[in-house]
Amino acid sequence: MDGENHSLVSEFVFLGLSDSWEIQCLLFVSSSVLYVVSILGNMLILLTVTFDAHLHSPMYILLANLSFIDLGLGSVTVPKMICDLFRKHKLISFGGCIAQIFLIHAFGGAEMVLLIAMAFDRYVAICKPLHYLTIMNPRMCIFLLHVAWIVGLIHSLIQLGFVVNLPFCGPNELNNFFCDLPWFIKLACTDTYRLQLMVSAISGFISLGSFCVLIISYIFILVTVQKRSSGASSKALSTLSAHITVVVLFFGPFIFFYTWPFPTSSLEKFLAFFDAVLSPFLNPVIYTFRNKEMKVAMGRVCSRLLKKVV
Repeated sequence: MDGENHSLVSEFVFLGLSDSWEIQCLLFVSSSVLYVVSILGNMLILLTVTFDAHLHSPMYILLANLSFIDLGLGSVTVPKMICDLFRKHKLISFGGCIAQIFLIHAFGGAEMVLLIAMAFDRYVAICKPLHYLTIMNPRMCIFLLHVAWIVGLIHSLIQLGFVVNLPFCGPNELNNFFCDLPWFIKLACTDTYRLQLMVSAISGFISLGSFCVLIISYIFILVTVQKRSSGASSKALSTLSAHITVVVLFFGPFIFFYTWPFPTSSLEKFLAFFDAVLSPFLNPVIYTFRNKEMKVAMGRVCSRLLKKVV
């Protein structure tokens, strides 16, 4: 394909989630409420960890970064999806589509590494409690955060490098409500079969590999916990159950997108909606309502803010 074909498609059209007016109304209300709550919840976690000295520990610093990533992931796709629900033509520019792909994979890659770092933090806290402060010192915490963001950016740049120069000469309809590689590549007016396999293999291997590492690590921790006292065991199990829930909710859609050989558009859209809207909402709910220390700290921060306002 010559250079002219690269500019033939300057924008893409989202087909959206549904053509039904009733479903669109339901999606508008539910998405708006969940997005606002997730933004407020994740911002509250960030403020609480930042301004409460009692939470300046590795576990809560990693949790605050998870909230920051959830703010980014949700804001990349959800606001436009809400605005597009009642639009007849759901358009996004070529540059906007590329930006969505880059940010989704940058935030997603960083979150994968961050969840592994959080599992490592729990392993040290539960299995090596006497050495926790020595191993999980501030330098280690900062190192893990740097690794998470560097891996996320490198992963996103590599993925984008495969597709940014593909020729697009029509059609330009994406059967979803945001841009991502599996649907974007299919629109290129050239043979992309091998490229689709390579991109799916890379993302699928990273997602499935990270998920397996996390599950194995949690199994190892659970086996270790069973040898402890019942009190310590119940507390550790409560913490780990929250972590495992977040891991399953986050990795489930990614693994399906990149490894399931027989995808259906309706199921893809449901999982995409779940991953974009519900995951950023559920993360603060799962972590805060199951953590007494976080709830107490939130109360302290809220009371300080109210006193300043008054």
